[in-house]
Amino acid sequence: MEIRDPVHGSIAIHDSEIEILEHPFFQRLRNIKQLGFSEYVFPGATHTRYLHSIGVMNISTMVFDSLFKHGQDKETTRLRETLRLGCLLHDIGHAPLSHSTESVMPMVSELKLPKRFLDLKVDRQASHEDYTIKSITDSSFTQSFKGVKSAFGIDPNAVAELVVGETTDPSYFTVKGINYFPLLHQLVSSEMDCDRMDYLLRDSYFCGVSYGKFDLDWIIDNLKVCNIDNEAFLGISERAISTFDDFLLSRFHMFMMVYFHYRAVCLEQMLLRYFKSCGEEYAIPADIEAYLDHDDPYLYKVLKKSKNEWAQRIVMNSIPKKILETFGSTHLNQMHTLESYLESQNVDYIKCSSTGRLSKYYSQGSPKSFPMKVMRESSLSKGPTGIKNIQDATDLFQKYSESHAVNRIHCDFDKLSESQQKQVLSIVQA
Repeated sequence: MEIRDPVHGSIAIHDSEIEILEHPFFQRLRNIKQLGFSEYVFPGATHTRYLHSIGVMNISTMVFDSLFKHGQDKETTRLRETLRLGCLLHDIGHAPLSHSTESVMPMVSELKLPKRFLDLKVDRQASHEDYTIKSITDSSFTQSFKGVKSAFGIDPNAVAELVVGETTDPSYFTVKGINYFPLLHQLVSSEMDCDRMDYLLRDSYFCGVSYGKFDLDWIIDNLKVCNIDNEAFLGISERAISTFDDFLLSRFHMFMMVYFHYRAVCLEQMLLRYFKSCGEEYAIPADIEAYLDHDDPYLYKVLKKSKNEWAQRIVMNSIPKKILETFGSTHLNQMHTLESYLESQNVDYIKCSSTGRLSKYYSQGSPKSFPMKVMRESSLSKGPTGIKNIQDATDLFQKYSESHAVNRIHCDFDKLSESQQKQVLSIVQA
């Protein structure tokens, strides 16, 4: 089977994988837009998590084949297929429209996850990752792995573990004494994972912008297997650091120009307002089979029928006016003054804020369990002559270590009294 993708061209699908792609759990992603409300700003951004997921799988295959270009045996072929499926299914549990919908998910204990994936000490609100685990390991979808289990020896639990980032069975990922779990997880979720490699190119293509473009082929050619104490980590050749910097900057620019566009972000905040005020009108079910119904059209249908003010405004794409926007630390005092005034007048307003960090993986306080490695090589040596963590090889992490915060305030300015409008204008124009 072959899929024609506008970004990557022809993508080959194994016969044993067809049952997975054709299952209703994966088909549901056809009705989940990749960028949620962004289509209100970029009309071409109607691409789905279905095609994105297939693209991530395709890139993972290209990367794996480059890393193991000197040959693959039965064991490495099993790891290759496990990685393909981990990348294909990383979004299988994603909720409708945006991450905002996770605010109406049930407690994780209600999902009844398999014990190996459940922290029995802590109960918390479920996330789309929890629904991904449940879908892969304990649902009707789990039966669709029969073909890949027969052809490659795939364990659905191992696929879920790649998404989670922890494994209880390192032997599954160990070949010739080397544990490849860290590397494979990094390709699913890390500073330079296959997910980012696909969505930057894909979102750029469908939004009609150039910010997310980078040299994919050169990066793949320079990715390396870095073996440290019989554990394999993702490495990159020192000569490709400048391209890696381009990759980081392309993500930062896409964030600033596309992902944090004021209209899409404000609509997400309005969706949160709807969830907080709609009572029992909409909620994500704990029953994984019932979750199949919850896609973008399902939620839009609920919003269209609702008499809730926020639901009606979302449907009409009617956001409150943006009255102030600040970048970095500049004008923060002005922002605080405006907030204080609006609160003193009991004026409802929406604040949209983001730290805008270049990297969540290497920012302060983020997990660093599997850091990407930079490898210095020499034509006179068979192995690397030096290895260091990626944050020690590029100054972009230090340069962007401080939050590049964008803050915006929206309110129904036209509904304010004349005196209130004058006071708001005096604050924002100061």
